[in-house]
Amino acid sequence: MYVLITETQLAELVKKAKEATKKRKFTQSIELIINFKDIDVKKGFAINEVVQLPKTSSPATVCVIATGDMSQKAKAAKADAVIGNDELTKFESNKRESRKFINKYDFFLADTQIMPTVGKALGQLLGPRGKMPTPVPFNAPIDAFLSRFRTSIKVRTRASLSVSCKIGDESMEDTDLAINAHSVISAIEKKLPNGEKNIKKILVKTTMGKPEKQVQEIKKKYA
Repeated sequence: MYVLITETQLAELVKKAKEATKKRKFTQSIELIINFKDIDVKKGFAINEVVQLPKTSSPATVCVIATGDMSQKAKAAKADAVIGNDELTKFESNKRESRKFINKYDFFLADTQIMPTVGKALGQLLGPRGKMPTPVPFNAPIDAFLSRFRTSIKVRTRASLSVSCKIGDESMEDTDLAINAHSVISAIEKKLPNGEKNIKKILVKTTMGKPEKQVQEIKKKYA
């Protein structure tokens, strides 16, 4: 059996990345970088995935766009923000405020019935940022959707031979960060034309630190 990289090896990369960076006055993020190979980016190669992380230190921020019953349930579930038709109308006529609002949240969820209005009001701003809302069907458990997205990250790249994403912060245990990194790698691997064969290099870094890369072969035999 072959494995791309083990959680033990990832934990070692995380440890080295933490040790190599200077202490800052803020908690630095831990970032995973994956470099690809043997992919023709000119043929529309893109990755746009939501990956749920097994371990989290701080929840992602989620805005729900809904009216009526779903709006009330989203508020009860303590969504970070809940907006409806009135707010959408205001945003449609004020792009500056729309941008400020969109930048506050990691994810957007929207009642399927209101999606056409969302597209008209905010689609031009949400689309390029990879933040188009995930549709939530009528009577779907909005609390379950919120729970999932609060522990998720967006992994996105277009026409590039690398992708980077935050997998946690330096306050977390090395092993927990390694588990998150492994989850992201597994999700990305499934989206590549030739799976793990398209992964050239795996690196880990802190916000202000230099990347620590895997020293051993990217494809190691696992006994």
